[in-house]
Amino acid sequence: MKKSLIILLFGVLTSFTMMAQSTIIKGSVKDAASSEPIPDVTITIEETQQSTLTNGFGEFIFSSNVPLGEQVLRISKAGYATKRYPIIVNEGQTVDITDMTLDIDVTDVQDMFTITLSDDELNDDTSGADNISGLLSSSLDVFQRTAAFEFSSSFFKVRGLDSENGSVLMNGIEMNKLYNGRPQWSNWGGLNDMMRNQVLTTGLTPSDYNFGGVLGTSNIITRASSYRKGGRFTYSSSNRSYTNRVMASYASGLLDGGWSYALMLGRRWGEEGFVDGTLYDSNSFFASVEKKINDKHSINFTSVYTPNRRGKSSPNTQEIYDLKGIKYNEYWGDLDGEQRNSRIKEVEEPIFMLNHYWDISSKTRLNTNVGYQFGKLGNSRLDYSGGGNPSAAYYQLLPSYHEQRDDLAGAYLAGQKFINDGQLDWNRIIDANVTNNIGDITSAYALYEDRADDKQLTVNSIFTSEINEHIVINGAVNYKNLKSENFGEVLDLLGSDVGLLNVDSFDGYQYDNRNQDRIVQEGDKYRYNYNLYADVISGYAQGQFKYNKFDFYASANITSTTYQREGLWENSRFDGVDGRPASFGKGEELSFTGLGAKAGFTYKITGKHLIDVNGGYLTRAPNLRNTYSNSRENHSVVNNISEEIVTSLDASYIFRSPIVNAKVTGFYTKIEDANEVGFYYADGLSGGNDIADNDTSAFVQEVLQGIDKSHLGMELGIEAQVTPTIKLKGAASIGQYTYDNNPNLYLTSASFQTADGSGSIDYGKANLKDYKLAGGPQRAASIGFEYRDPDFWWFGATANFFSNAYIDVNALTRTENFYLDSDGLPINDYDEDIATDLLKQEKISDYMVINLVGGKSWKVDEYYISLFASVGNILDEVYKTGGFEQGRNANYRELRDDNADGNPQFGSKYWYGRGANYFVNLNVRF
Repeated sequence: MKKSLIILLFGVLTSFTMMAQSTIIKGSVKDAASSEPIPDVTITIEETQQSTLTNGFGEFIFSSNVPLGEQVLRISKAGYATKRYPIIVNEGQTVDITDMTLDIDVTDVQDMFTITLSDDELNDDTSGADNISGLLSSSLDVFQRTAAFEFSSSFFKVRGLDSENGSVLMNGIEMNKLYNGRPQWSNWGGLNDMMRNQVLTTGLTPSDYNFGGVLGTSNIITRASSYRKGGRFTYSSSNRSYTNRVMASYASGLLDGGWSYALMLGRRWGEEGFVDGTLYDSNSFFASVEKKINDKHSINFTSVYTPNRRGKSSPNTQEIYDLKGIKYNEYWGDLDGEQRNSRIKEVEEPIFMLNHYWDISSKTRLNTNVGYQFGKLGNSRLDYSGGGNPSAAYYQLLPSYHEQRDDLAGAYLAGQKFINDGQLDWNRIIDANVTNNIGDITSAYALYEDRADDKQLTVNSIFTSEINEHIVINGAVNYKNLKSENFGEVLDLLGSDVGLLNVDSFDGYQYDNRNQDRIVQEGDKYRYNYNLYADVISGYAQGQFKYNKFDFYASANITSTTYQREGLWENSRFDGVDGRPASFGKGEELSFTGLGAKAGFTYKITGKHLIDVNGGYLTRAPNLRNTYSNSRENHSVVNNISEEIVTSLDASYIFRSPIVNAKVTGFYTKIEDANEVGFYYADGLSGGNDIADNDTSAFVQEVLQGIDKSHLGMELGIEAQVTPTIKLKGAASIGQYTYDNNPNLYLTSASFQTADGSGSIDYGKANLKDYKLAGGPQRAASIGFEYRDPDFWWFGATANFFSNAYIDVNALTRTENFYLDSDGLPINDYDEDIATDLLKQEKISDYMVINLVGGKSWKVDEYYISLFASVGNILDEVYKTGGFEQGRNANYRELRDDNADGNPQFGSKYWYGRGANYFVNLNVRF
């Protein structure tokens, strides 16, 4: 299979015809202050929007479809002020513009927005916080910039799609995780200065590096020679995620002997951010060294290491927010005078890359890359297998629990206790363990960590060739190999001298059946222990064709993916006997084949008016997370597992003039045959004898299989330079993102004792069609202005409007389980009108957020000093950004009774946006 993919790729690449060249535009760009050549500068012919990048010597060339007559070259790079150069092009001649210069943009603060949003909104493992796929898209597209800088704090998703639908590359190596398809942003957090060089595509538009997803591709370039010579020191203060940040970077530029290097150190820290108890502790290290061997060959080595720890915050019910406010976080408590958060996300995954750049000719390049990433990702939590739930927000400790039992005095006392305290009682937890020590009883409480230790090797080659003045071909072959070690690890026994029993306290099953009743200590593995393996080989080929009035492209992709689970422990509930799923040893090897094709065109009505159309169809393997129904316990694969299907189409009208830039886009994306696996505790299950002890409650794994989703909408971005100092800007997104079918739902659980031994109960179709997809507002708009004074001070303001956000519905209550009693017969007091009201999807209230930004810059001798400040949500608007229905009330009677008095025990949980917040940044460049 792998050999045939390579043959197919290079067969397509060599199928284009060579043709002659004629008219040429070439030149070079230097730093105005140092006279050093600047690599990776974007050179654009404004009439046609053709663009290219300068090489390591600051040189560029246009030889394909060069327009004649009076033209304007736009020269831009992050950190520099954009310039426009008028030229005259005659047929058959060469226009040679050497030593054009760029000046450092002392008002450039674009990176400060980007890293702040990345830290605040994306360093979480909940889907609700995975809010914007194109965060790094600080491109020239007005809408993309607005979505990244203004909309993301409201969990807005571009086109309603998760970040797995876009590709993030570093030096051509894809950084999206095989486990969930998403980039792990914190793997390069705090390295602003080193992440500024990016090549971006949006939507289905062609990328020179890979086939990409339906949200586009962002390639971060870390070649040492691509950085501007000089250094920078930065200090920042904020109340968002961290409270302090320091960064220092230096790049050598191209040295004698062809060497260059770039280095950066950074640290971000804070005892808590905007939300209580959310500690932040992060260090960042970066080094890149490049050796230019000769005019054709260059080798670059990059290392990235950004160990970080962050305290998580809890989603809460409205009852809790009403009592404690939007900063409340149930995960922490005081211990010995210090805040201690029980849920810490820790990421420590170094990245090493070796890149070889081969300029085969002036028109043909081959880039070969090897990347290796390893390390750990951990998420801690409290285990209370020998004690009661320690959370101060446990439902039995809240007023609603007592109100439903007509105990108003108890409700009042519970409310006052929660208001006055309401945090984890670490001392009580430790006391319980110390008491157990006296009787030689194992730990009632412990702190453990869910760990994933990944080792991933990536190898690829990326080929680009300019066939003639009209045709450019691109192609690549890629290989990924992943070994992911997954286990629980005991972090702290919290005062216990005896240890922790490695047995399921709820059902009594042995986690490690071949080492029964084992007592584990700190540092030991606990609960589960297994490996996941993945191999992915892919190839793509692409042709881009450019003519005077009409540009078009076509691209094809093929991917072969294999997965396998290896259980290192045997769970006694899943021993492979009598039809039960197996958990030990290697499971079935799963194979998936993904195919993709996309094409598009740009019709240039005039130099100002353009039409752009793109369409694509692709199939892709499900990610590892949604392939196994419960990989922690057994080998079971999601029923009827198959490749997901994605169909996408967009069409844009673009207007560009010296004053106004505008773009309006209509889009449609449909995702078919997707799977989703979720975990929660359910009450009110129908299943009868299939559930242990004929109970109606269990901790379950919910599998939604064969999901179809529809994403339909339009985007608008416009900006106008109304005077040399004043710019007006606006953006809007209007979407409708819905479930497009009724997928099948089944549950698995160690508590299920089904006749066939499978441990799963099928509840049939979940009636989700036309329910709205959760994931932030489906409508968003922004208007604002920016004033830039010639004396290098500036300020701006935006007003942002959000609407049509919905909470995530519980699929189980939309199945037959909702109206069936525990004996499998219909509930006798079922009222259809009440049921309809209970199952109505909750819409979040509309809201508006106003943000202010401003700054001042100075040049002192050879130093550039910049001060920047922003205030978010200056009116201190209180608003929900998302939420989800709890899965606790699984049937009509449970849900009805819980909502009878309007203050449910298991109401929906929400995320709230921040109140008024600030960010201040001071940097010195030299």
